[in-house]
Amino acid sequence: MASLNMLSAVEVAAAISAGSITSEELTAACISRIREREEDVGAWQYIDHEAALSAARACDAGPSRGPLHGVPVGVKDNFDTVDMPTGYGSEIYKDHRPVWDAACVALLKAAGAIILGKTVTSEFAAYTWGKTRNPLDLSLTTGISSMGSAAAVADHMVPAALGSQTSGSILRPASFCGVVGYKPSYGLFNRSGMRPLAESLDTAGFFTRSVADIALFSAVLADEPYRPLSPLDSAPRIGVCATHSWDMASPAAQTAFVEARGRISATNTKVVEIILPEPFAGLNDALVTVLQYEAARAFAYEYAERRSSLSVNFRNLVEQGRACTRERYEAAQDLGRRCGEQIAAIFKEVDVIMTLGAECEPRPASDPVGNSVFNRLWTMLRLPCVNLPLMRSARGLPIGIQLVGPAGQDGHLLSCADWINARFAR
Repeated sequence: MASLNMLSAVEVAAAISAGSITSEELTAACISRIREREEDVGAWQYIDHEAALSAARACDAGPSRGPLHGVPVGVKDNFDTVDMPTGYGSEIYKDHRPVWDAACVALLKAAGAIILGKTVTSEFAAYTWGKTRNPLDLSLTTGISSMGSAAAVADHMVPAALGSQTSGSILRPASFCGVVGYKPSYGLFNRSGMRPLAESLDTAGFFTRSVADIALFSAVLADEPYRPLSPLDSAPRIGVCATHSWDMASPAAQTAFVEARGRISATNTKVVEIILPEPFAGLNDALVTVLQYEAARAFAYEYAERRSSLSVNFRNLVEQGRACTRERYEAAQDLGRRCGEQIAAIFKEVDVIMTLGAECEPRPASDPVGNSVFNRLWTMLRLPCVNLPLMRSARGLPIGIQLVGPAGQDGHLLSCADWINARFAR
């Protein structure tokens, strides 16, 4: 058997259930990896090794509490935790102790998960960079803002980690770090206790190392019975979409996407070229408008009372939102609604849409932020998305392929993702 920290969440959950490994053994393997690599990678904001081991021993001593019994999980530091500090990536909330767990954290615990610690987030899950480096190459970035969660999973410190996305904060870090990232349909996972950035866009999600793990964690966070993924009865219809942002993709990303399209076509699957209607070209800017407007109101206290403790980037974000008129905000939301009606018609012809997960291979750490143009429009449309680490650049760096499904059809999206992943793995 591979080192325990290298196994997927489904594998370790099954092994603990069967009694072939203990939660303490698994947690100790994860902690050993963290001690070995954390100084270089910087994925964790807070971790208490002894508390995690104590929780694992308690799992081993008692009956199964659920499908995640004894499985270590990382939690992005914008989710409240009653027994760990939650700083939201800001000096303002250093050592802040919430009085309850966020809904997603409570559900993870109820399912038996061991909360290993809090992973690094950018300031209020926005644009200011954190300390985390890409475990595949420490000179490169992980993407913003679920950086710690993506890096911890990619470096085998933990089998899965909770994240969030308001623009591209799950899909891009997953692409850059070469892991599976999942942003569900808007509202599928309860956001109570997750620090709001832009409430009509914020979505809780997570990172894993296998497609099968998504079904396991999705059932827990949606508070539904767990059912392993079932094979599709027939090949899915795949819409290939370069989007209006194609020219912003790097040559390496464009090459990888064209190759991925060719490999899918070679499976004799029905592949449809999707040309989005012209109004969709405005969705990227519409998301920025909505994010700025809603963030300005969500952070009214911090801007009014603790402005000097905010980064220049975050102050600019709030000020741009304060300058935005209600009419402009409503127009942006209206564009999202109209395009949502049009995308629903497109999904009558295809099961999933395939596009890029990020605009390039991982960026240099000296220029970390980049642009989430291949994620914004789908976030604005509130659609479920999965990043699959299917492609590599000529330099051997990951370039994710993003699959997008119809709103509310997350289960079918996951089955399609599993089908596609299996074909690429052959």
